[in-house]
Amino acid sequence: MFALARTFTLIGVDAEPVYVEVDIGPGLPSFTIVGLPDAAVRESRERVRSALRNSGFKHPDHRITVNLAPADLRKAGPGFDLAIAAGILAATGQLPRAVVDNFAMAGELALDGAIRPVAGALAMAEGARALGLRGVAVAPQDVEQAALIEGIDVMAVDHVTRLRELAEGTIEPAARREPVAESDEDLPDLSDLRGHPALRRCLEIAAAGAHSLLLIGPPGGGKTLALQRLPSLLPPLSANEVIEVTRIGGVCGENGGPRLRRPFRAPHHTVSGRALVGGGTPPRPGEVTRAHRGVLFLDELGEFRRDALEALRVPLENGEVTVTRTTGTVSLPCRFMLVAASNPCPCGNGPDSGECDCHPGAIARYRAKLSGALADRIDITLDVEPPPAEELIADGSEDSTAVRDRVTRARRIQERRLGPGRANGEMTPSELRRHCELEISSRRTLESAHHQLGLSARGWDRCLRLARTIADLGGEERIGEEHVSEAIERRRRQQP
Repeated sequence: MFALARTFTLIGVDAEPVYVEVDIGPGLPSFTIVGLPDAAVRESRERVRSALRNSGFKHPDHRITVNLAPADLRKAGPGFDLAIAAGILAATGQLPRAVVDNFAMAGELALDGAIRPVAGALAMAEGARALGLRGVAVAPQDVEQAALIEGIDVMAVDHVTRLRELAEGTIEPAARREPVAESDEDLPDLSDLRGHPALRRCLEIAAAGAHSLLLIGPPGGGKTLALQRLPSLLPPLSANEVIEVTRIGGVCGENGGPRLRRPFRAPHHTVSGRALVGGGTPPRPGEVTRAHRGVLFLDELGEFRRDALEALRVPLENGEVTVTRTTGTVSLPCRFMLVAASNPCPCGNGPDSGECDCHPGAIARYRAKLSGALADRIDITLDVEPPPAEELIADGSEDSTAVRDRVTRARRIQERRLGPGRANGEMTPSELRRHCELEISSRRTLESAHHQLGLSARGWDRCLRLARTIADLGGEERIGEEHVSEAIERRRRQQP
């Protein structure tokens, strides 16, 4: 007796098809799973056996062999339980074969036969559509995510006994609903930031062009408060971006509905390089991928491990992480805004404050956490000082809504120029030459800054991107001398 069911395993942020081959033959009762299963997959023998018996099905007292093909692809997690159970039922005639022929299945079985959610429902629905299947059967908690994918029937199955209803066609496919944007009322508002006109301007420019931003200053100056309000300035996700962000969240184990807000990830400074950029076997997304289309916030930058920070260099430049293992190469998307806050020295007061008691060597080691190569990839740097008392007690600071409207208009200009989902911070060198042509006076200003500040070739390009964003915020097609001058000022760094 033989049956074939279909399910998926997660590789990076994609679902790779797995064919569950079930053979039931003569011999002493046994249950063997082959095909590079991990411990969670091997333990599915006990879950499947108990779930079938407790649900009124007959578990065959024969030799059961389950092969998870392709055999050279490592399988991990409990999401194979439902497909294995369906394959056994189909092979023993307790379930019509049309079920396993037409539907992919993904779910973890409880011992009473209930079906629990698993990671990556949206990616699996995409995989089922690519295989030309009629639909995918998942736990009810995974339906809303999977139903984002058009052209595939998503079936909610809360118990293994409902596989009979699936075969009879009495389960209705889940309705596909367009995502409705969430209200931003519960997000921290920019009006909480009093004073700091330069800082507010830098936040607006960074949000408008998806530029990286570094704030340096003593504790209590408003760095963290300001950067935590950046999500309230960003435009809403497009429909395609919702699917991208939801797929990544689903792969990382976030069940529930679609992700309608841009991600804001703030890992602790003890994070490792692998946790930051991704890795493992099989490769899993790191913080930079979980921040895709959103913000990666590194608070207390000087406390992070240098090797972890250095791992950000290539993702910042390329917008993806490539993880290579002996079994193959996986690319993880990571188009994110890097924003960071740092003290000027370990004690936080700064060597020029007169209150700093840090040893010069300690200051040098602290600042060396941010290498020149990574610093060159940061578009905007600002020294932040605590605002005076009169600014703290003043009222009437501009709120996030007004700034977000300007940011959204600037982003629309950039999308018309570069394509959907693109921003000036992602422009390639060829796009820079095409869209950032300078007049003579503007070029001379940038050339002068190049000589005075020692700009690298990358720094030159990033100044151009900044100037393009500043012009877009002002609704200007032409990049003027004032735009270039402001871009240079925003990029200028004080020398240690």
